[in-house]
Amino acid sequence: MDGATAEMVSGTPAPPLRPFVDHYIGYRMSGYPPGLHRGLPSRYMTFIVSIGPSIDVVRQSNPSQDPQSYGCVLSGLQATPALISHTGHQEGVEIELTPLGCRILFGMPASALWDATLELDEIVGRAGIELWERLQVTTGWDERFAACDRALIRLAGDDEVAPELRRCWSTLVGSGGRISVAHLAGETGYSRQNLTRRFRDEFGLGPKLAARVVRFERARRLLEAGPPGRSIAEVAGACGYYDQAHLNRDFADLAGCTPTELLAGDVPFFQDGGLVRG
Repeated sequence: MDGATAEMVSGTPAPPLRPFVDHYIGYRMSGYPPGLHRGLPSRYMTFIVSIGPSIDVVRQSNPSQDPQSYGCVLSGLQATPALISHTGHQEGVEIELTPLGCRILFGMPASALWDATLELDEIVGRAGIELWERLQVTTGWDERFAACDRALIRLAGDDEVAPELRRCWSTLVGSGGRISVAHLAGETGYSRQNLTRRFRDEFGLGPKLAARVVRFERARRLLEAGPPGRSIAEVAGACGYYDQAHLNRDFADLAGCTPTELLAGDVPFFQDGGLVRG
C-alpha cells in the first residue's frame, strides 16, 4: 500500500520482571485503510497500552462481553479470537505477560481473567490510568519501556504460582505444546485429573487445551516466518499435528479461519514479538 508504514521495536523488561514478562513490543502503523484484525489465542495474556487511538474490540473472544474500546487493555488467556477494528493508525506497547505474573502483579490467578477483557484500572485502580497517561507523553521507545518497568515494579507483590504449576507451564510452553497431560502429571506426581483441576484453577484452561494453544501459536509463527516454499503440511509435521487437516481444524477453532486466510490478510498487527499480517 502506497504510503503505509509499520514499525515494531522489542524491549527487554527490568530484571525483576523477566520471570513473567518476556518482552515489550512497541508498535506503530499508519497509512493503512480502516479494517479489522484478529486478536489470537496465545501463551501470553493480552496486556496492551494504546498510544493515541483506543483499542476498539468489536467482537470479544467471549461472546457474553459487549464490544468496547480500551486505553490499557488486560485480559486472560483465551481459546477463541477477538476482532479489533482500527482506522488505519495504531500505536502502543504490548506487554508480553505470561500467566505466571498474574498473581504477582494483580493478586489473583490468571483463571480469574480467563476469557475476560477489562480496562487495567478496573483491576489496579489509579495505577492503570497513570500508566496510560505516562505513555501518552513519552516519545521514545526506550522511555516508554522504562515507564512500563516502573509501573509494573510498583504493582508487584509477593503472591506466586505454586512451584509445581510453574514447572508445568514452563515445560508445556518449552515443548511447543507437544507434551502429553500424562507426562506432565508424572513430573508433578499428581493424577491426571488432579493436575487438570489444579492447572485449570490457576490458569483458566486445562493443560490439554493449553497445549493446543501453544502448538497453534508455534505453527502460526512458522507459517508467517517462511521460507516462502514451506508448505502447510510441513509446518503441521514440525509442530506435532497428525496431518494438515488436523492443523486446519485447530486454526478453524482457535483463529476462526484457515491458515491461508490468516496469512492472506492485508492489515498488519503485532503479536508474539513480530510484525504479522492479519
